[in-house]
Amino acid sequence: MEIWKYDIPVEDMFMLDLPENAKILTVQTQHLKPVLWCLVDPKKQMKTRCFRLAGTGHLITQEEGDLKYIGTFQIRDGALIFHLFEIVNTHEHNT
Repeated sequence: MEIWKYDIPVEDMFMLDLPENAKILTVQTQHLKPVLWCLVDPKKQMKTRCFRLAGTGHLITQEEGDLKYIGTFQIRDGALIFHLFEIVNTHEHNT
């Protein structure tokens, strides 16, 4: 097992390719940028995982899927506060 670091884009939703069964440890800032640290087995096959980043006061809807809270971080000297969630499954609607 190894600990790997992933840069987090400041976007509402994004995807990351992580080794299968990667365990998310924390999200914090490093050198003023958001970073995600994970415990991974580098021999495992890569799997795409989906994330939701929301600022304080931003709307989160049920249609976005089931969200698992990862952590909160600050950027711009605390002027912006973001909360990171993993989307563990999505709700699909037939119209």
